[in-house]
Formats: sequence, structure tokens, C-alpha cells
Amino acid sequence: MIEFGCTSPNNYYLNPEIQKGIIGYFQFTCLLRLTNAYLHFINRFEHPAGSYKKIFETCEELAEPLPTTVTGRIPSYLRGSLLRLGPGLFEVGDEPFYHLFDGQAFMHKFDFKNGQVTYFNKFIRTDAYVRAITEKRVVITEFGTFAYPDPCKNIFSRFFSYFKGVEVTDNCLVNVYPIGEDFYAVTETNYITKVNTDTLETLKKVDMCNYVNINGVTAHPHIEADGTVYNIGNCMGKGATLAYNIVKIPPTQKDKSDPIEKSKVVVQFPSAERFKPSYVHSFGMSENYFVFVETPVKINLLKFLSAWSIRGSNYMDCFESNEAQGTNFHIAKKSPGEYIDLKFKGAAIGMFHHINTYEDDGFLVVDLCAWKGFEFVYNYLWLANLRANWDEVKKAAMMAPQPEVRRYVIPLDVHKEEQGKNLVSLPYTTATATMHSDGMVWLEPEVLFSGPRQAFEFPQIDYKRHGGRNYTYAYALGLNHFIPDRICKLNVKTKETWVWQEPDSYPSEPLFVQNPDGVDEDDGILLTIVAAPGAQKPAYLLILNAKDLSEVARAEVDYSIPVTFHGMYKP
Repeated sequence: MIEFGCTSPNNYYLNPEIQKGIIGYFQFTCLLRLTNAYLHFINRFEHPAGSYKKIFETCEELAEPLPTTVTGRIPSYLRGSLLRLGPGLFEVGDEPFYHLFDGQAFMHKFDFKNGQVTYFNKFIRTDAYVRAITEKRVVITEFGTFAYPDPCKNIFSRFFSYFKGVEVTDNCLVNVYPIGEDFYAVTETNYITKVNTDTLETLKKVDMCNYVNINGVTAHPHIEADGTVYNIGNCMGKGATLAYNIVKIPPTQKDKSDPIEKSKVVVQFPSAERFKPSYVHSFGMSENYFVFVETPVKINLLKFLSAWSIRGSNYMDCFESNEAQGTNFHIAKKSPGEYIDLKFKGAAIGMFHHINTYEDDGFLVVDLCAWKGFEFVYNYLWLANLRANWDEVKKAAMMAPQPEVRRYVIPLDVHKEEQGKNLVSLPYTTATATMHSDGMVWLEPEVLFSGPRQAFEFPQIDYKRHGGRNYTYAYALGLNHFIPDRICKLNVKTKETWVWQEPDSYPSEPLFVQNPDGVDEDDGILLTIVAAPGAQKPAYLLILNAKDLSEVARAEVDYSIPVTFHGMYKP
């Protein structure tokens, strides 16, 4: 146990003096491991030339796929497509989009066939995109860009247009995932868009409000081996108060009917504040439990409705933070869906992405990418900030919340435990859970990685084999002062890290593809798209060995690819 350096000695009955020495040893070893991990992880390159600005520029869609120039050898088991989504249109006519999450949805596709690779792309024909292109202006309000009324309308038409209610965007620029036999491009509203992943044609827009009580769903569902999809979103709950619903969409139906039509709510989580739901970007799911982390970043619903209707506003204007609330951790059983009415709390954090959640000996282990404090990190993702000169980018990031990879451990049986006692008895973690006099259990995390202004974000794992189960490795996009400039790997058990990085190269979220003949958890490859604005061919698909992040192959394309957020490998 001492070999790993992070085992809690509090679970063993030892002489107090011996225990003190062991605790000191463990604390020192943990600190040493974190320090060594950070020194290995820290960025090796600065970006004074500002070539990262190119990944936030508008691009044109292709009429047909482009060939790529392959160096190295494409693994023979890659025979499908890499699908990626992100913004591709950053202005309409003379009107710019202001926030990173405002650009219009653009889908990218790398196809693998017989060791060769082609690249294709296309804008998703959402209502937001089609109307913007047609009217040559921003027509539907986006995350950080307000759509002004048509200047051609008279003052009375413009005034009354404010009272028609909120026109929610369908700009599905965040992710793509399967439902049944179909694929949907998604954002975080109630609209998802069905696409043909072969041609990238837009097929239809679907309003999830027509099927379940939900105001929107996240872009990060959990998908089981049989194709069952689980997602979460806020809703109007009991007693006219806000809540959060877990929605279940069944797998492909025998009668070939649309699985979405059979969507249902399986469990509901309460909201800490009646009219202020927390911003929800993802949630945790183990084999038998759901975990919802309710952060202090809130949507002021009354402000949202009134401000939008009367004076005009955007989504970003309606966020606020409640530091005093801290962070609530909610858990529920999956089958049957049952909310577990226990109070778990921790210090205030911002959180977008869960890494993995699993059960172990009566505990839920919850690993996530946290941002310390209560401020909304999206405040630092305005395009003007990201396009600034390097010194200004770094200066702004110095004021932002600091990122950490954290492990929380939630005990599943607490009703018989003693007040003031650490309830966590897992031997491999320093995370604690302490019962307070009011029945609330306070959670303190174990830090798996911490590097000032060096974020381990957009995490991925071997999801097919280890999603919801005990695991060892996580992969991520490294953010250097919010600029994506490296690919990272983390051993969550030893805190060892690996990094791939090259000068003036800006990769995307790495997706893990298992080697079908592999045995180890990290037997496989990582797929990422790299923008290299200064190169002769300004973008390439990069294939890395998941074991050590060494390069396996790259497929260069003569096309400038902008930033992408999430995606999937479709075999």
C-alpha cells in the first residue's frame, strides 16, 4: 500500500505516534507524486506568435472529400469515421458572434479505408444557420450573442417582437452521438438534430420537449452497451419548483419505431434553489447509480425570462454564482430509478466534465475535472479574449478559476455512522467524507492532478470496457491558459502523466479506440485533429499510441480546420 503513496492510514489501528509518521509519509509521497506529475505535464511551448487565433476563424465547407497525405501507418482496425463538431461560422455579414459557443455548427469527418484517409465537412442546416445565411444577420440569440430585431421592421413590430417569448437556439455545435440506428448533433437546449453521418446532410430537427418533461438536455449522455441512452436536464418539478430529470431513451426497437418516442423520465433530483437551476454540462453514471453534481453556477430563470422579453439579452447575461451554496452531490439508483435522500456537500467548484464514476466496496468513486471556486469559467471564453495576443491571454487566465482533476468518494451507507468520523475506508484514496451533526456529509477530494493554469479537460477513457467501472487511465486535451496545445494521459492510481506536444500545434479532444487484439486497458490509439496554422498543410488527423503518446501516423490535409469540441469514432 505504501508503494502507491496515497493510501489513507486512518483505517488501521496503529499507535498514534506511528500513525503520525505514516500520515506524514503519505502526505509527502502524495505531494511528491503530484509535483513530479506536474513537472512532466507542464507545457513546453509558449505561443507568442498567436497562431492559435486561426482556430477561431470562419471556414468554408467542402463540395467533396479531400485526400490526405499519410505518414506512418494507419492501424488496420481503423475502418470507420471520426466525427467532430464545433463552430465554423464566426460572423454573419457585418455581425460577429462574441462567444466561443456561438459560432454555427460545423461537422468534420475523417474516413478510414484500406489505410487511406479522406476529409470532409459540412455546416449543419439548423434554423439558426439557415436563417442567418438567408437574412445575412444573427437571427436567433446564441450563448453570448444577442439577436437584434430585424432593422427593416418598424418600431412597433420590433417592440412587440420582444413579447413573443424566448426563441431557443438549435445551434448543435457541441457533440454528436447515436440514438438507436440514427445519429444526432446536439447542443444543450431542447433541440437535437438528426444527421446522415455518411453524407453529413441535415435530416430533421427534434424537440425533446415533445416527449419528456425537460427544458434541455446535455451534450454528454451515457450510452450502455445495448444502446440505451441516459441524459439529464433541468425541468419543472413538483410544487412548481425547478428540478433535474434523468431521461432514458431505449435502444433500437424491434418494430423499427423511433426510440425517442419511447423516452421517459426515470428519476428526478431536487434543486437547491427554487427559481435558479445550476448549469449542467454532464453527470456521472456507474453500473447501478447516477451522480449529479449541483454546482453554485446558477441560471437566474426570472432574469432570463424578463430580461429576454423586455430589453433583450443572451444566455451569458443570466448566469450568476452563489458561493455560499457550495457544491451538492446527489445520487440515485438506476433501476428502479430512486432518489437517495442523503445530503452530500463540498466546497464550491465549477465543473463541466465527469471523467468516470464507479462503485467499490460500498462507495461511489467520482472523478471529474474541477475548477476551484465559484466563478463561471465561461466568462473567460469570449472570442475577444481567446484571440488576444499571448501576453493578454495569459494575463486574463491568471484571474480565472484554477483547474484540478479531483476524486470524490461518496459512501452509500451512512445512516449508522458516527458524527465527525471519516466514512471513507477505501485504502487507495485520501478523499474523505465526514458526517456533520445535521446529518450532512462533507466531502473533501483527493487531487489527482493540479497544474496552475494547465487544465486537463475534455476527458476520455476506454468507455466501452471501463465506463462506470474501476479504471486506470484517462486521456484529455491540455489547455494552456485556455489555449488547447497538448494531449495528455493520466494514471489515476499513480498520478503518472504523459504528454504529446509540438510547437504551434493545437489539437482537439482525444478519442480512444481500442485495439481489438489488445489486452491492457491502454492497448489502443488516440484520435485527435490538430490545427497547425503555420505548416504547409495547416491541419492533420493525428494517431497516437495510447500507451505512451508516441506518434503512430498522421494524415495531413490542405485545409484550415477550426476548433472542435466533442465527437465520436463510428466503426
